[in-house]
Amino acid sequence: MTSRYRSIVDVYVLLRRTDGHILLMERANTGYADGQLCPPSGHLEEGESVLTGAIREAAEEVGVELTEVDLHFIHVVHHRNGDEEGRIGFFFLADNWQGEPSNREPHKCARLLWADPSNPPVNTVPYTAAALVQIGNHQPFSLDGWNQPVVA
Repeated sequence: MTSRYRSIVDVYVLLRRTDGHILLMERANTGYADGQLCPPSGHLEEGESVLTGAIREAAEEVGVELTEVDLHFIHVVHHRNGDEEGRIGFFFLADNWQGEPSNREPHKCARLLWADPSNPPVNTVPYTAAALVQIGNHQPFSLDGWNQPVVA
């Protein structure tokens, strides 16, 4: 009997300032995409909704407080990198939050920076950069990496 397909679910929070720039974090010492930039994000934990996970990740990584009302769904991407398992990423936009963003995980983050989402730095995680392009095109859904052959 074949087991049901399960996917990793990622949640992303685009904290947006009044000038339109979003907060990015430079990954470090994690073994995945170190030296690359991404917004506050992480994997959904067992029993969490995507909203609860996004609120938790923003608090853990950059120390801001959000409520479900602060988060606005903006995009979902079904991503696969080569022969890796697929993952689903939910992107939420927040223009309001409590607290000043700060690096709460210096052991996993080298620095924070604000960037123009329509022109992200070249070292932005490709999965994130592809989603930002689609968000800029007002597309609520995208596929990323599915044009590559599946390795059996």
